[in-house]
Amino acid sequence: MLVKTYSSAVFGIDATTITIEVNVGQGINFFLVGLPDNAVKESQQRIKAALKNNNLNFPGKEITINMAPADIRKEGSVYDLPIALGILAASEQLVTQRLQDFIILGELSLDGQIQPMKGVLPIAVQARKEGFKGMILPAANANEAAIVGELEVYGVETLREVIDFLSGKTELQAVTTDIEAGFSQHFTKESADFRDVKGQENIKRAFEISASGGHNVILIGPPGAGKSMLAKRLPTILPPMTLEEALETTKIHSVAGKTKRQPGLMTERPFRKPHHTVSDVALIGGGSYPQPGEISLAHNGVLFLDELPEYKRQVLEVMRQPLEDRTVTISRAKFTVDYPASIMLVAAMNPCPCGYYNHPEKDCSCGSGVVQKYLNRVSGPLLDRIDLHVEVVPVSYHELTGETAIEGSREIRERVIATRLIQEKRFGDDLAVHCNAQMSSKQIREFCTIDEAGSSILKRAMDQLGLSARAYDRILKVARTIADIDRSVNIEAMHLAEAIQYRSLDRSAWAG
Repeated sequence: MLVKTYSSAVFGIDATTITIEVNVGQGINFFLVGLPDNAVKESQQRIKAALKNNNLNFPGKEITINMAPADIRKEGSVYDLPIALGILAASEQLVTQRLQDFIILGELSLDGQIQPMKGVLPIAVQARKEGFKGMILPAANANEAAIVGELEVYGVETLREVIDFLSGKTELQAVTTDIEAGFSQHFTKESADFRDVKGQENIKRAFEISASGGHNVILIGPPGAGKSMLAKRLPTILPPMTLEEALETTKIHSVAGKTKRQPGLMTERPFRKPHHTVSDVALIGGGSYPQPGEISLAHNGVLFLDELPEYKRQVLEVMRQPLEDRTVTISRAKFTVDYPASIMLVAAMNPCPCGYYNHPEKDCSCGSGVVQKYLNRVSGPLLDRIDLHVEVVPVSYHELTGETAIEGSREIRERVIATRLIQEKRFGDDLAVHCNAQMSSKQIREFCTIDEAGSSILKRAMDQLGLSARAYDRILKVARTIADIDRSVNIEAMHLAEAIQYRSLDRSAWAG
């Protein structure tokens, strides 16, 4: 007897429906075909034990299982449950007409318990797209799948529970979630706040520009000046994610198995801070079965690289293409996977190995040429892709002990949101562009026109600083953001002058 069940496989952040065909006939063999990996092949032992421990029979006949499409590699243990149900139905131990209605997923324990999995959200999106009635999956993953809506999502804990449901002996309660209610409660009280930061008004201004336009930023200054503390507060002034951004971000974290601690929709922008010993694969993504890296896990959020020159040169250089294209493409011999990587890069570094070059009070102990050699660990092409270069100076005793009123994250965030609304109206016809940092060359020519005075200032800066064409575009993007903050229709000379001052690391004489 031939029975079909339906499951799913995830490639990148998209899912493909897998049809599992089970045929029970004469003989005593067991065949599992359709490019299964070792975990899938081992399902026979798990299924056999689970059936026996639930007073069910593993047929002593020839069982042939085909996982179609047969040219796609099947990975993991999530096919245990649909294969087990197919065997039961093909051997007439399970009588049901409901198998074709559901995408079924789950790893079986030897006692029939169903274990959690990863990558549920893209599977649910694909199931809805293909018109399935619902999903049967581990109870721990049900809330995540219910985000999609228009699907009957049944979270189950045991094999017996699934059998009784499909045969009509019991009914299960479909899991639902109120996305809008959870989404509207996103911004309450942040644990970190710019109100805690004394002084550093120029850094706060740079971060407001960065958040308003989605620009990359690098902080350079001595140890203890507050670089890391400031960077950790940047997410508190970013605008809240849209529902579309939240779904896309959650899909990536679901594929990477990072949603276990926070089931359901991610409503906060991610903030990733990998250690400087991270490998290029861990940062960008990859592996034998490609998984998203830190740069994709930071999609729609912030990637913070502290002590930037301490990262391996190879690790930093592989970031150049994703920063430009805002996507990561991982190619293998038989397939290619794309992961989105639209991030704000925030980097921090000391000016020299001892950390005190250009310090107002302490002397630098680094020898001749050491400072420039240290800075050269970060390549020019990478710096070109960072819009704002900000010098951080130590906070004075007077600023630390002063009682002046300090603006908090909430007030800055309101201005950032207002500025982003201007950009959303500007790029309303282009679904791929949401902020000034994402502008194409054509859009720069259209929205970043400058007058004669501004052109003169920019020409002089290009000649004196030796800026590249990419740096020229970045200056115009930052100037456009500063003009938006000032609610100015045109880019004025003062906007360009402020944008140019944020290219300090482009100065050939910065390190003497």
